[in-house]
Parts: sequence; structure tokens; C-alpha cells
Amino acid sequence: MSRIRLALKVDVDTERGTREGVPALADLFSRAGVPATFYFALGPDNTGRALKRVFRPGFVGKTVRTNVVAIYGLRTLLNGILLPGPMIARRHSGILQAVRKAGFEVGIHCWDHIRWQDGLHKMSAAETSLEFGRALSAFEEVFGTRAATAAAAGWQANANSLAAYDAAGLLYGSDTRGRSPFYPRAQGHTFRTLQIPTTLPTLDELLGRPEYPEARLTESYLSWLAPETLNVLTLHAEIEGMYRREWFSAFLGACRSEGVAFTALADEARGLLAHPDQVPVADLVLGTIPGRSGLLALQAQTRLEGA
Repeated sequence: MSRIRLALKVDVDTERGTREGVPALADLFSRAGVPATFYFALGPDNTGRALKRVFRPGFVGKTVRTNVVAIYGLRTLLNGILLPGPMIARRHSGILQAVRKAGFEVGIHCWDHIRWQDGLHKMSAAETSLEFGRALSAFEEVFGTRAATAAAAGWQANANSLAAYDAAGLLYGSDTRGRSPFYPRAQGHTFRTLQIPTTLPTLDELLGRPEYPEARLTESYLSWLAPETLNVLTLHAEIEGMYRREWFSAFLGACRSEGVAFTALADEARGLLAHPDQVPVADLVLGTIPGRSGLLALQAQTRLEGA
């Protein structure tokens, strides 16, 4: 029987998540000897502006069942509306640099999380390139090197963002939900930046849903791990690094007990790119995910666990 492989990626959405959740997760991973890729929001934390999603189907229900005030804190929920959005990379460059010094891969989540998640599909190609370019410049200022990977805020991607990735010469992206690595095709064009999709539901997509009682969440995740492909789980610094840190620590232990092999996304990407002709092409489409509001970028013909 093939050994199960699991890669962990951490989306860091907010200033508080950077300040509190990132060091906690980096310490946990270091002690456990587990690789992970951290994707940082690098510009202003304007989380409060997400309140305009109140009319989006499913948004209110998600905020209630996941207890967003407990996850993000009142101060963060005021950023960008009643309080100025703090500049994350400028304020916490030392934390970001410490993550890489600890041996973890680092990448771009976005410049302005709310602008990308809520506004990407309204941007022109030039506007998309400019927005991603801000993140590229900020990353290089913090780390002294160009970014090799990015994972889009809110799993929002389209032909314009894929073109920006190609222009930046990224090794790979992780913008989508799907079943296995692929080259993305959008608007009739196949892009050359490899996509490694998130294959598992995120914790916040399951919390509060009666069919997934918290006492059985670890059992559910272990049952979804597939032996014949790369499993990818997206974490959030604000959730697994803060609000549900104890649960996540226990989850890592359960994975170890079950013989799950933790692998690094960068290593997986390099292995795949050594044989690019064996990587399939799949359409990037927009669709919904159970437990999450709005449309996300999906690998075509994908059925996800947690449905």
C-alpha cells in the first residue's frame, strides 16, 4: 500500500495572524519536524472591509458558525473601516524573515487580501499585474529574493492572474481547489505555472456544521487522505495557529500515529517539473465549495470531500 503524503500550506490573512499565529505554527512545525509553506499577505490589513460581503449567499451563516470575532478579534475586524489598515510586511518583517530562517518555504498570499479576494474579477489585466507586482516588490524587500510561489487570497484566480504568475516566473502556484497538480487552462490558453491545488476542506469550512462534529474532525480528515496522490491541506494562521491551535497540534500527532508522511510543496513541485510532459492540463473554472461563500477557482471536474 502506498504511503499517504500530506503537504501543509499556511495562508496568513491578517496582521494579528502574522503577529500571533505565524510564530506559534512555526514553533509547532519545528518541534514536530513537519515542513510547511507560509503564504503571507504583505500589504494593508483591511479585513473590516469584508463586511460588504454580508449580502453574499452563505456569508452570514459562515460567520456565525465559525465565530469570526473569536477567530480574528474585534481590532482586526475594524481594520480598513474605523481603523487604518496596518501594513503587515513593514510592521512584521522580522517575523517573516524568522520563518524562512527556520527552514520553511515562504511565498506570496497577496498584497491587499480584501482587494484581491473581492475584486480580482473586476480588475483589468494591467490592474491585476500591478496588484500582484506590489506583492512581488514587498516580498523581495523583506526576503532579498524573488518569490517562487504564490497562493491567491480566497482561492481567486483567472486568466489575468495566471498570466501575472507566468510573467513573474514562479515555480508553482496554489490558487485552486482540486484533486491533483495540473497546468491551468483559462480562456483557451494553457499557462506554464504549475498549479498544486488544495485537495482537502479547510477547518473553517467544517466548523459548526452538524454533519462534522468537532469531536470527529480528526477522524474525518484521516478518512479523506488518499494514498495515490498528493494531499494538500490549507491552514490559516488565525485558526490553526490561534483559535484551534490545540486541535491542530493533536491532529498532527494523529497523522504521525497513522504513518502519514509530511512533504514540502516545493519538493513536490520540483519532482513534477522534472517530468513536465506527465503533468495534465485542466480547465480552471469558478464554482462553489461546501462551507464557504462565493465562487472559487476550481480544477475542472472536481468533487471535493466535505460536500
